Amino acid sequence: MKIVAVTSCPTGVAHTYMAAEALERAAKAAGHEISVETQGSAGVDMLSADEIAAADAVVFAADAGVRERERFAGKPTVEVPVGRAINRPAEVIAEAEAVAAEAPVAAGAADASPAAATAAAPAARAPATSTKGGAVRQWLMTGVSYMIPFVTAGGILIALAFLFGDTLTVTEANVYEELSFPALLMEIGSTAFSMIGPILAGFIAYAMADRPGIVPGIVGGLIATSAEVGAGFLGALVAGLLAGATILLLRRIPFPASLRSLLPVLFYPLVSTFVVGALMIVVIGEPIAAATRGLTSWLEGLSGANAVLLGILLGAMMAFDMGGPVNKVAYTFGVGLIASDVTAPMAAVMAAGMTPPLGLALASALRGRLFDESEREAGKAAWVMGASFITEGAIPFAAADPLRVIPALIAGSAVAGGVSMAFDVTLPAPHGGVFVIGLVSNVLAYLLAIVAGTVVTAVVVVILKSLHRPTDAAQAPPTQEPAHA
Repeated sequence: MKIVAVTSCPTGVAHTYMAAEALERAAKAAGHEISVETQGSAGVDMLSADEIAAADAVVFAADAGVRERERFAGKPTVEVPVGRAINRPAEVIAEAEAVAAEAPVAAGAADASPAAATAAAPAARAPATSTKGGAVRQWLMTGVSYMIPFVTAGGILIALAFLFGDTLTVTEANVYEELSFPALLMEIGSTAFSMIGPILAGFIAYAMADRPGIVPGIVGGLIATSAEVGAGFLGALVAGLLAGATILLLRRIPFPASLRSLLPVLFYPLVSTFVVGALMIVVIGEPIAAATRGLTSWLEGLSGANAVLLGILLGAMMAFDMGGPVNKVAYTFGVGLIASDVTAPMAAVMAAGMTPPLGLALASALRGRLFDESEREAGKAAWVMGASFITEGAIPFAAADPLRVIPALIAGSAVAGGVSMAFDVTLPAPHGGVFVIGLVSNVLAYLLAIVAGTVVTAVVVVILKSLHRPTDAAQAPPTQEPAHA
């Protein structure tokens, strides 16, 4: 068989490429040809039209929306979460074989008209967005994936402005009248940061309704985050969903064929932008703004046991599925609060996300006999992945021995998050690991949180593996995935 696949995760950093690698190995092991398009943060490695036309089946391993999905119309399709492609790629390839066998004529459907191709194709097998909840999650994750680079660039530049200049210089200087380096950093960073809400809203709407959703989404996000409305991150999220829903409703209106060419350039943007903007200003904005102010005030007032409990919860969520839905909820929570200048949860989230790979790297180095050869090799790469805040570096270990590894990861990350919050460590950057440690408010306390979480992870996993250690012959489970570099 010839298979084409698209992999995409919300951050576009690790899962996207790990899923591509796993699918390539599984397809080759089954005797198939495969070409994978990675839609990651570095851009899109686009499949050619010839590769798509020749494919017997298509695999979408995506937690964020697949771009230009219409290219694959008429092809037998399998849709799975990106985590499943990483952990059970052989099953995904087997499903692709099954849908191709059920539709032997679909491979030639690409040469027919789009309508005929769509009619000829079978329904996608086990789509990730077959439920309303799954669809909403994918829309939100698509918006987050486009938003994160703005948060990263803006947050780090703003932090560097305060690092190089005093508060008065950074906040009061007019860079257009009197040029100074800290003021320049602040101006550029704050401009990038101001786009967080509009980009989130625009690409949530894009995931729902394709390109017509971008204009009302971005405008709605701008209105939501304006000083007059003040609905912030939550308001932008609602504006994106509202914009996408408005476009979907407008598409249901029947129009004469002679007017259809005007719909995407005139009718849709004009009507949807007015509707979304009016609702945000008149109806929705103020209640969301009040909720945002309440949440921000509550988080700023956390101290003592309450702050530690929040850190423990966020830390446990980061380690629970290592880049999956629960992890992304905690991460998105931390990122969203940066826009409200609440940066302690982000510090806890990043510390907790670094400790799973670091803890397993430490455990495999100290007690290598408890791990097989592939895990020991993965442990060497896990040092770098953990230091870079790539939690997915723990996946090869968890896939091989989930019942003993995952509880250890949760324990260590919960400790890291709790210690970080206990010392009120703050961090305005949403990614970077040790490379942004200069932006941390209390470096020693932050390092203590990471070291404590790493040690707890290593100790717990060693204890659990030692309690019921398998024989050397059976140590590596037959279904174990190879290590990911």
